[in-house]
Amino acid sequence: MVHQLKNEQLSENKLKISEAMDAISLKRDRYIRRNKYYYKDMIKFLEFNIPEGKRILEIGCGTGYVLNALKPSRGVGIDISAGMIAKAAEKYPHLEFIRMDAENLSLDEQFDYIIISDTLGYLEDIQKAFKEMKKATHPGTRIIITFHNFLWQPVLKLAEKLRLKMPQMRLNWLNKRDIINLLLLEGFDIVKLGRRFLFPKFFPLLSWFVNKYVAFLPLFNRLCITGFIVSRPFVPAPPDNPLYSVSVIVPARNEKGNIENAVKRMPRMGKHTQVIFVEGHSTDDTLAEIRRVCEVYKDQWDLKYAVQEGKGKADAVRKGFSIASGDIFMILDSDLTVPPEDLPKFYNAIATGKGEYINGSRLVYPMEKQAMRMLNIFGNKFFSLMFSWLVGQPLKDTLCGTKVISKENWHRLDANRSYFGDFDPFGDFDLIFGSAKANLKIVEIPIRYRAREYGETNISRFRHGWLLLQMVFFAMNKIKFV
Repeated sequence: MVHQLKNEQLSENKLKISEAMDAISLKRDRYIRRNKYYYKDMIKFLEFNIPEGKRILEIGCGTGYVLNALKPSRGVGIDISAGMIAKAAEKYPHLEFIRMDAENLSLDEQFDYIIISDTLGYLEDIQKAFKEMKKATHPGTRIIITFHNFLWQPVLKLAEKLRLKMPQMRLNWLNKRDIINLLLLEGFDIVKLGRRFLFPKFFPLLSWFVNKYVAFLPLFNRLCITGFIVSRPFVPAPPDNPLYSVSVIVPARNEKGNIENAVKRMPRMGKHTQVIFVEGHSTDDTLAEIRRVCEVYKDQWDLKYAVQEGKGKADAVRKGFSIASGDIFMILDSDLTVPPEDLPKFYNAIATGKGEYINGSRLVYPMEKQAMRMLNIFGNKFFSLMFSWLVGQPLKDTLCGTKVISKENWHRLDANRSYFGDFDPFGDFDLIFGSAKANLKIVEIPIRYRAREYGETNISRFRHGWLLLQMVFFAMNKIKFV
C-alpha cells in the first residue's frame, strides 16, 4: 500500500515549495489555458514519443493535465503539493494521483514511460531522485525529461511578474550537461536529446512556420525554449553470453556464387544460430543453390529458406523475420561485402544491452579497392549527416546492409509501421526511422567493407539515390518537424 506524504516528512525547502504550489493549485488550470499554445506543443511532442495505452508515471504531475492527455492504460501522477494532487484526483478519477516526494519513491510497480516535465527545478537532490526513479523502471522503460532553456530565464521571469505564467520557486537551475551527468551517474543511458519550440505565443501562420521548420535549423535550434532528453535504464550484461538465440536473414537475388560461403563462414552466436535465406526471383539459379546448400549442411546448421512474394530487399527481410525463431534478428547481405565473421560484434552489442538497434558502419576502416565507388561514398556521407540530424542520434553509415534488432523490438516497429507507411523498398530507412520513433538506443559497429567476389550490385546509384533523397524529405515531416 502506498502512503501519502505528510508535511513533517519534508525538509524546510520542500515544505516551502509544497505550500507555494498549494496556494496556486486552484489557478493552475488558468495558467495552462493562458499558455495553451505551449502546452499543445508539449502534448504533441509527448504523444509522438509515447503511444496510447502505455503505463505512465509522471513525476511532478501538477493537476494531471499532461498525464490525462496521453491516454495511458495505467496512469500514476505524483507531486509534492497536496493541493495539486487533490485537484488532479477530482478532475481525472480514472487516473491515480499520490502525494509523494520524488526523492523517496514508495511505488511498487514498473512503468513503460516516466515523464519529468519542467519539474527538475523543484527537486532538492536530483541525483537522489534519479536513483529512486530506478525502482519504477524495467529494461524497456523510457524516461522523458523536458526543461527550459536557461537563455529564456529573463523572459520567463517577466511573464511570471505579468501573471502570464505560473510563478515558480526553483531550488536549482540545471543545464543539459548537468542533467546528462546525473543520469549517467545513476546508471541511465542517453538515447537522444534536442530542443524545440522557438515561438511560444500563437500568431496565425507565423507561429506554425517558425516552430515547425525554423526551430529545427542550426543556430535557431539553440534558441528554442524547450530542451528534452530521452534516457533508459542500463545494466550491462557480460559479453559473449549465451542468453539469446539468433536468426540471420540473408536476402539473396542473383547471388548463386555466395550462398555456400555464407554458411561456411557463418559464426555460431548465443545459445543457437539459425540461418534463413530469402530468394528474390533470381535469374542465375540462386534458388537451386540455396536448396542444395540447405540439404548439404542440414545436419550442421539450422537452415531455412523461402521465396519472397513481392519485390525488394525490405520485402525479403520481412519475409525472413516472419519465419525466424531467434530472440535476435540479424540481416546479412548475401554479397558478403560485410564479412559474416564480424557478426559476433553485433551480437555482443545487443546482448550486453549497449544498443537496441545495431547498425553496421563501412565508413570507418579503409575499404578494399572497388568495394565502394567514390560517388557512393559521398552519397553515404550526405545521408549520414541528414540522418544524424533527423533522428537525434549519431549515424555514420545509413545504408550498410548489416542491421540487428531484437525480435521484441522488431514487432514493436512492425506494429507501428502505419505511421510511416510502406515507403522504403530497401528496408534500411524503415528500420532506422522506426527505431528512432520508438526511442531505441542506436549503436554503430565499424566493419571492414570488402569487394564482392561474385555477381554485380542490385543498386542503381542514380535512380535509387534519388529515391533515398525523397525518403529523407518524407521523414522530415514524420520525425523532425513534429
